[in-house]
Amino acid sequence: MSAIESPANRLWWKQPLDRVEGMWIAIAFVWCLVMFFMMPYWHIFGKQNLSNEAYRTTPEAYMAKTQAMVDKYTVRVETDQKIPVVHPPAGSDVYLIARLWQWWPMIELEEGKTYRLHLASMDWLHGFSLQPENINIQVHPNYEHIVTLTPTSSGTFGIICNEYCGINHATMVSRLYVVKPK
Repeated sequence: MSAIESPANRLWWKQPLDRVEGMWIAIAFVWCLVMFFMMPYWHIFGKQNLSNEAYRTTPEAYMAKTQAMVDKYTVRVETDQKIPVVHPPAGSDVYLIARLWQWWPMIELEEGKTYRLHLASMDWLHGFSLQPENINIQVHPNYEHIVTLTPTSSGTFGIICNEYCGINHATMVSRLYVVKPK
């Protein structure tokens, strides 16, 4: 018999199963069952699930909320594009806009304080990825995504877009600052 010629016995599934082959099939089946039951278990009991909400919105309504926050809480301006850095009080709603190819504004939060981070896209699908914390959220147009977060360490964190959004996708980066409480 060779790989080029047709098999002599065309009903290969009626051949007796080898003991080792049967053992591997049983191991694979048991592993599939374990993985199947782990998915709902981790969804319910896993601590990796974000506490998020999503609501329909329009770009105009979301932009108005973001602009009001920027006007009220801007502490400085950074980069050549003069992007504002906002420092809202603890427990407040913080708004971040995703648009080609920019996150706007930059955010400064206090360590140990809880905030509600609102994310919305003005144009295409974008991906919010907070590095090195590995928080990943798809940001859809016409939806406002809300994530409750409490920064546990101070420092500068990178925000990148992890959904390809066009030719300048690689330049869609920003910063999130976490400072010690005053």
